[in-house]
Amino acid sequence: MPEIRAVNSKPTRYGFLLLPNYSMIALSSAVEVLRMANQLGRQEHFQWPTYTLDGNSVLASNGFEISPGKKLEDAGHLDVLFVCSGMRVQEQWNDQVSRLLHKFKSRKTILGGLCTGTYILARAGLLDGYRATIHWENIASLREMTPEVITTEELFELDRDRYTAAGGTAPLDMMLQLVKKRHGNQLAVSISEQFMCDRMRGAYDKQRIPLRLIVGTDQPKLTEAVALMEANLEELIALDDLASLVGISRRQLERLFNKYLDCVPRRYYLDLRLKKARQLLLQTDKSIAEVAIACGFVSAPHFSKSYRDRYNVSPRDERQLRRDKLS
Repeated sequence: MPEIRAVNSKPTRYGFLLLPNYSMIALSSAVEVLRMANQLGRQEHFQWPTYTLDGNSVLASNGFEISPGKKLEDAGHLDVLFVCSGMRVQEQWNDQVSRLLHKFKSRKTILGGLCTGTYILARAGLLDGYRATIHWENIASLREMTPEVITTEELFELDRDRYTAAGGTAPLDMMLQLVKKRHGNQLAVSISEQFMCDRMRGAYDKQRIPLRLIVGTDQPKLTEAVALMEANLEELIALDDLASLVGISRRQLERLFNKYLDCVPRRYYLDLRLKKARQLLLQTDKSIAEVAIACGFVSAPHFSKSYRDRYNVSPRDERQLRRDKLS
């Protein structure tokens, strides 16, 4: 492992407000990056005090309990304050939470949300005009409840003085980016290697939203057809064969795609292949020709044209832009 040089600087203080039923994996994903940054950097780069509203312990959604340092109202200086929530987040909203969060806003503290903590910030009016993300189960309700918030499907959003992550392991990716910004790419990469992450996901990576949430559970034929497409991205299935495999006519299949996915089957299939191609370009060292073959394109020029039409950038330029960001 390359040596990480220690840099003398004042520790950055990330505070975590734990609300009942908060997501333990979201909290630990964020905190462990900070811990490892201190370990590898051989210096206290970060501190991560935890708080609750009343200073008493609260249970995470998995039943585990962490003793907080103190109640939030007594917290000293924080560079960033993350609201950590999880299941039944609506029950955790109250005027006290809003008042305290606005107090930290007045101190110029950066505010963030992990998992459904974004909901609390949005209810407090602290995300109006900001790009923010939340776990995919809550995206639709957040958009309906707070149209002033620019709710995205990204894994995380770092928009000015608001940081939000979708939950699960997305906070790990967000914190890696924050470590990179403050202490350099070498430290962030070393942390990622320690956790055996195959790559540092960036803000361009979207959450994978289950198809059943898009089309509903009462469309098994459509779900089966999409699953077959996803399993056959290199050796493509003809549309007539696809319809036959799921037991409906080609015309019926086209109607299902148009009604529930707002596109023709061929277009949806192409988008799946291009998404996989983008992942391979950004995550592997495969040549562009190899990526094209792996995603069912007959030639590299055909692949490059399709890719540019979809993403407004060539595969070669996309890969170079990614390398420039990591350098």
